[in-house]
Amino acid sequence: MHRSYGENIYSDQRMRNKAALVTGAGSGIGKAAALLLASHGVKVCLVGRNQKELDEVKQQIEKTHGEALSIKADISIPGEIQSAINQTVDRFGRLDIVVANAGINGVLTAIEHMEVSDWEQVHDINLKGTFLTVKYAIPYLKDHGGSIIITSSINGNRVFSNFGFSAYSTTKAGQVAFMKMAALELAQYRIRVNAICPGAIETNIEENTYRRPEVENIRIPVEFPEGDHPLRQAPGSAEQVGQLILFLASDDSSHITGTEIYIDGAESLLRG
Repeated sequence: MHRSYGENIYSDQRMRNKAALVTGAGSGIGKAAALLLASHGVKVCLVGRNQKELDEVKQQIEKTHGEALSIKADISIPGEIQSAINQTVDRFGRLDIVVANAGINGVLTAIEHMEVSDWEQVHDINLKGTFLTVKYAIPYLKDHGGSIIITSSINGNRVFSNFGFSAYSTTKAGQVAFMKMAALELAQYRIRVNAICPGAIETNIEENTYRRPEVENIRIPVEFPEGDHPLRQAPGSAEQVGQLILFLASDDSSHITGTEIYIDGAESLLRG
């Protein structure tokens, strides 16, 4: 049985005075993480490109007496994400948790037919955006230590059979390498850095996915055992991923850093 967003699994409320910034917070994993963090007392800055969605999440948090700030920003633009982080600290007085979650699938096509602009768009948001989010947060995280959680993927790390995902998978592998470099570099400041690698999750990321017909020309037939989600026989939920983010954000994971954690119900063990 899954916990609801408001159910308290940290009964002593150790996270009550902390502040978090969550990118891609208007829907899916980012929304689930923001709501869970807020339900445990964390003040949350919601960052994304859809102001209406962000405001709806903010209202949900405020209905349960939480505190939130919503900022429309493109994480691939240095000035916009830096401003969002500065506004977070101005509003809440500190920054303890960064959930670098925003990302897109982008265009799925054969490498031969992929436009340079398609490749650059996915890299700008997924990889450059992650770098910028972490870079501008570091000066504030140094004050008290903290936790950075990067949303990567099984694609590019365990799974390479999703044809047409060359740009996306490259960015997701890059995020894990970046996370490990950052974990070592920032350990002296008591800043932990980890990556989560979800498999199939019920979100709306497909809205940012554009399949080109050329994909069919490169597809290799792959036969999987019946049922490609061994644990639940179904994709995971955004809330389940949010619970993992909540754990990594809390002091309960105080000795975990430099680690990628797969959350896919063993899906990638079949597909790798």
